[in-house]
Amino acid sequence: MDTGSRDDFIIAIRSAFLKRGNKQRFSLIFLIIFSLIFLALGRINFKPIDNVKIVIREIVYRSSFVVSIPENYLKKTYQIIQSHFIIYNDYFEIKSEIKELKAQKTVDKFIVEENKRLKKIIDDYVAESDEIVAKIIIDKNSPFLRSLIVNKGSKNNIKLGMAVLDGNYLVGKVVEVNYLTSRVLLLSDLNSKIPVIIEPGNFQSILSGTGKSDGIIQYLKENYLIEENSTIYTSGAGGLFKAGIPIGKIEIKESNKEKKVDFFSDFSQLRFVKIMSFEKDMD
Repeated sequence: MDTGSRDDFIIAIRSAFLKRGNKQRFSLIFLIIFSLIFLALGRINFKPIDNVKIVIREIVYRSSFVVSIPENYLKKTYQIIQSHFIIYNDYFEIKSEIKELKAQKTVDKFIVEENKRLKKIIDDYVAESDEIVAKIIIDKNSPFLRSLIVNKGSKNNIKLGMAVLDGNYLVGKVVEVNYLTSRVLLLSDLNSKIPVIIEPGNFQSILSGTGKSDGIIQYLKENYLIEENSTIYTSGAGGLFKAGIPIGKIEIKESNKEKKVDFFSDFSQLRFVKIMSFEKDMD
């Protein structure tokens, strides 16, 4: 009796599964047929089908929008966080650059102060007045006197001792001032003696005029080895001129080892000159 009941139970389960399988096959066939009909009606623009399509699309769109909200929120949050990190890094970079600039400013300030101190030590000079351009009206040449008369005088703020230049080269100084004219003593005059420096070597000496077209180096120590074509500059000693104005080049005479100076400017060809004065830089 028990064995028969068990068999009936198994048969009942199998029948249920078979019925369920038949229903599933029927449902699948139905869906296939329905889909084919739906597609066919859609191709012929059947209005109810078109409405169904619209509804389905709307549902899909709304659903995708709702589903995308968390994703968009996460993306936006990530971008905000990333932006904050970038700003944070930029802040520290800018802070570091500001620190470096402040340090450089301190160094620059020190250099400026050091430059001022060194200027005082080396007795540096700066231009006291704007340069005055003067025309040469008389060229006084004699065996001993080398001077020029220019068309600027006290009316034009010309003063005794002012430097006279041909471009950037020193040619002489003002030794006489009248109201409308002034006399310039050239470096080649016998009475002209100015302190100079010889480079290379930084040798101090005196440049004297010869009464001719050149000059001569005097009061130079014998142990100084002066090279041919060494350059002569004003030394700034004595407060006559500022240091560093170019004058000419050394020409050594082999016969007597005399050191002549070949001036950069040809004094016989001067037509216009610049007149200016210098004062010590007290800043």
